[in-house]
Amino acid sequence: MATINFKGKNSVWNHHLSVPYQILEKNKKLSVKGKNENENLIIEADNLVALKSLLPKYQGKIKCIYIDPPYNNGGEGWIYNDAVNSPLIKEWLGKTVDKEDLTKHDKWLCMMTPRLKLLQELLKGDGVIFISIDNNEVHHLRMLLNDIFGESNFIGMLKWKKKKQPSYMTTHIAEMVEYILVYSKDKSRLEKLSIKTRSDENTRLDNANNPITELKAKKGIRVKLPPDIKLIKAGKYKIKTMQVEYLNDIKISNGRTLNDVNIKARFRNNQEQVDLFVAEDCLFITSKYGLRRDLLTEEKEARKSINDLLLDWGDNQESDREIKELFPDIPDEKIFDYPKPSKLIKNLIKSLFSEKEIILDSFAGSGTTAQAVLELNKEDNGDRKFILVQIPEKIEKDKPAYKAGFKYVHEITRERVKRVIDRDKLGVGFSYMKLGPQIDAESILAGSLPSYREFAKYVYYLATGKTMDNEKSINEKSYFVGKINGETVYLIYEKNKEKLKNLAITLDWAEKINKKDKGKKIVYAPACFLDEEYLEKLNISFVSIPYNLFEKK
Repeated sequence: MATINFKGKNSVWNHHLSVPYQILEKNKKLSVKGKNENENLIIEADNLVALKSLLPKYQGKIKCIYIDPPYNNGGEGWIYNDAVNSPLIKEWLGKTVDKEDLTKHDKWLCMMTPRLKLLQELLKGDGVIFISIDNNEVHHLRMLLNDIFGESNFIGMLKWKKKKQPSYMTTHIAEMVEYILVYSKDKSRLEKLSIKTRSDENTRLDNANNPITELKAKKGIRVKLPPDIKLIKAGKYKIKTMQVEYLNDIKISNGRTLNDVNIKARFRNNQEQVDLFVAEDCLFITSKYGLRRDLLTEEKEARKSINDLLLDWGDNQESDREIKELFPDIPDEKIFDYPKPSKLIKNLIKSLFSEKEIILDSFAGSGTTAQAVLELNKEDNGDRKFILVQIPEKIEKDKPAYKAGFKYVHEITRERVKRVIDRDKLGVGFSYMKLGPQIDAESILAGSLPSYREFAKYVYYLATGKTMDNEKSINEKSYFVGKINGETVYLIYEKNKEKLKNLAITLDWAEKINKKDKGKKIVYAPACFLDEEYLEKLNISFVSIPYNLFEKK
């Protein structure tokens, strides 16, 4: 397979591995309370560092990524700032990349490489990444994506009509389209991309004629059929998902179940059909107390794929109008350069048939992706979450946004999301996150030690996948960090290099803690003097620091 070569490639190819983890800290003042407050994130940070900090919790969990990186056309004024240990790249630091820069393509590819590597790690197996780009870098980007994602995972290149009319200033060819490169994590696991919504025309309901009488549906009971039950939406019926325990070996004769317990109802499906639904993982209990089948393979194949020419997916005029409507208090000029219309991103998300997934945008800009997620959830009653990352990028003083009080782009990002929530009375919230202290094994080994509180917050995040809200629970004297879902996190640590060498899980400490806490205990410590058998007896999971600092348990 052909690969792409560029200056600095060898230096940046594994740079993402050396980027240190930093804790993400919630700024309560800038956060908004409401539904999904702790799952919707706006992160103010360089996206390379932010993506690395998301890995402990989100690796392999993102269904959809949309990014709109700099197009590198020479007019954006972006600056290369990645601290790569290379003499060549150190010469690039802090310098604006413009049209006259003969290494602009090399710099752009060096900037994109570690970010794409981390984005690939964050994607689910059946996840998709959409990348907006124009003809300055589309050919380079496609070759780079082939190297990182694999040529076999190339899905297609969409052409988005960005203008209603061509510009009269065009000298040769009027550019009417931009491109969206589409890659999957694993193409074999990806369903057909289609924006045809599920309705009575393409979703058949097989409800029981009579309600279940033996067992009433209750939320929270797991279905005995892997994988976990999915959300159900069924056109005008507005059926909500109810999780009901039922037998794997459902047997039906003459329209009735033969089971003594769990499900008793009449069905218009015969045994052969029910067996097929189970095999296809398409058998569900609904709040109507009946059975429903989802789209089977032949119906999925019959869905109309999206065209590669996107003619009616919003345009630049529409995107400008959207922002002006949300910011009527800013003078009637261009508030933000090159925003995308929410309709474009909304359709990309919709094409995945995902109603309860995480959507990530690490070049968030004005926050269009969050608006698309919020509006799409409102339209189809979905429960998608968004993660936005925006670098603290200064707004020039002659811009209307600056005159209106916005000094940085991320301030517009946050305000736009808040205004969409307020405008539509959604009751949705988000957590506004900033980068906390840098904590990495190399720094600790070199003696650059964090405070106990800083370290405790980080190991809590690693152990639980959640940001600590109640820091008051941290007790340095007892090494107690926090508790979640019946598991207790401890950190045996002191900000003293000499003392740290002698700290360990001892028999006395372990037995003393176990008398107070019989549940599962995750203990981070420099060493452990107990063998595996005794650790298991005391229900302790030991994580060594700093060598296994980032091993999530």
